[in-house]
Amino acid sequence: MSKQIQDVYVVAATRAPIGKAPKGVFRNTRPDDLLVHTLRSALAQVPSLDPAAIEDVIAGCAIPEAQQGLNVARTSALLAGLPDTVGGVTVNRFCASGLTAVAIAADRIRVGEAEVMIAAGTESMSMVPMMGNRPSINPRVFLPDEDVGIAYGMGLTAEKVAQQWSVSREDQDAFALESHRRAIAAQQMGEFDDEISPIEIGERIAHLDTGELELRTRTVSKDEGPRADTSLEALAKLRPVFASPRGVDGKPTGMGSVTAGNSSQTSDGSGALILVSESALKRFSLTPLARFVSFSVRGVPPAIMGIGPKEAIPVALKTAGLSIDDLGWIELNEAFAAQSLAVIRELGLDPARVNPLGGAIALGHPLGATGAIRSATVVHGLRRRNLKYGMVTMCVGTGMGAAGIFERV
Repeated sequence: MSKQIQDVYVVAATRAPIGKAPKGVFRNTRPDDLLVHTLRSALAQVPSLDPAAIEDVIAGCAIPEAQQGLNVARTSALLAGLPDTVGGVTVNRFCASGLTAVAIAADRIRVGEAEVMIAAGTESMSMVPMMGNRPSINPRVFLPDEDVGIAYGMGLTAEKVAQQWSVSREDQDAFALESHRRAIAAQQMGEFDDEISPIEIGERIAHLDTGELELRTRTVSKDEGPRADTSLEALAKLRPVFASPRGVDGKPTGMGSVTAGNSSQTSDGSGALILVSESALKRFSLTPLARFVSFSVRGVPPAIMGIGPKEAIPVALKTAGLSIDDLGWIELNEAFAAQSLAVIRELGLDPARVNPLGGAIALGHPLGATGAIRSATVVHGLRRRNLKYGMVTMCVGTGMGAAGIFERV
């Protein structure tokens, strides 16, 4: 390549609170409106930046259709008031969509093709169902045995990981409880305040006695998912929802340990980061929050998609010239407790450094937005706790793992 590779810096990182789906606080809030909010909030963090200098808005979205279709990135960029000259593109890598957006934005700057980029993500699981409104899987998937895993529900892949890596139901429930405990403690200590941009939403209240509709507004400022009232006893009472402990012949299957309580919550949310080159830092007098160091993605068999981070993490570390011990903060997306524990044990991750503020089991997992959301968590967490390196990693549907590393500067 003829152009010099250069460093990329994060100068703004924020997210909306995460709402429960499908009946939570954002059940009537469009995903593009959530994205507009986080774009504006990120820009507000860097008032000296000229928006006209932004090359592109790259937004992750796992199910880019209906309310979040028609290139939601470009539409939201315009609705957020960005100049017409700013582009917009929507990317889909399922659960790693938001992190992939960060990596693509960083690469455009690294090779000298852009100076300022926005990476973001948005997802409304209240408005757009998990597999979309008209899912249609290629019939060929069901012909060769090795491709059937593409059609597996994510919960069944978690069951297979739990079975293959011997992750017990008891350990899964304990992991889920700890996720809620950490999230509640973090909320009480105000640890999410740096990363969350509160959002005002409108609600229509019907007065049955008069037949009138009243529009009320309220501000949402914290994640809706964490539960202070959960317990091991309550989690143990939940029945497996993806596989039966016994097959049709009545014999034990060795499966049936993944429940709603030890799985990630379906959610609504959005996040956004602004990335710039070193020359843009100086030109607009910006203060860097972090440097984006490396990114990797690796494939695994679709039937055990949850183990994906086990393959992606070592590659991201090698590219960065780092070891596991160098990571002070690890955001391992808790799609399921089963796959999280399998990855932690296989790679020897320090549980104290993994999801110190809780994870998706408590906080929620708005699919395509999660990578951007958790990147904001890492960027602010590193600075708050004076740590050097942090990582965002997740498993991905159809059998992938992704990992991105950030450095506090």
